[in-house]
Amino acid sequence: MTIDPSPARVVADADVLAADLLVDGAARRSLDELRSHSWTSLVASDALLAEATDIITAVASEELAAGWHNRINQWREPVEHPEGDHPAVASAYRGGAMHVISFESSLTTVGAGTSLQETFPVSIREPDAFAAIFNPERLYPTVVGGDYPGPDRDPRS
Repeated sequence: MTIDPSPARVVADADVLAADLLVDGAARRSLDELRSHSWTSLVASDALLAEATDIITAVASEELAAGWHNRINQWREPVEHPEGDHPAVASAYRGGAMHVISFESSLTTVGAGTSLQETFPVSIREPDAFAAIFNPERLYPTVVGGDYPGPDRDPRS
């Protein structure tokens, strides 16, 4: 089962999820934009979170990874997909996300994007590029309706 696509539904690949936690940079800025708005969603499968948890464990510690997993599990909208599918792409497809944020060069090429566009409406960008195009103020009237009230959540809490 897939969910109707929405530009307010976003998937962050495992590398971006790990970088959000471990590095102050583009990944964190991109996800802070989502965390700042209650009407946007981070979509992620269990397989995607498991990949990110493995990265965090390898780079930092098992304790940090476990704590992160518990916290992200409260924020994300879970989605299921067949085993063996690319976790980020499958999460987007099954979860109606129109954006995927990834550092994976094989996903961010024009060819990959064109190929995926034939199946479902998705844009795959690196965090800097996503931050440049994702505009909550412009998106709000289409997704929610009315005048944009600004961020309604603290991204750091």
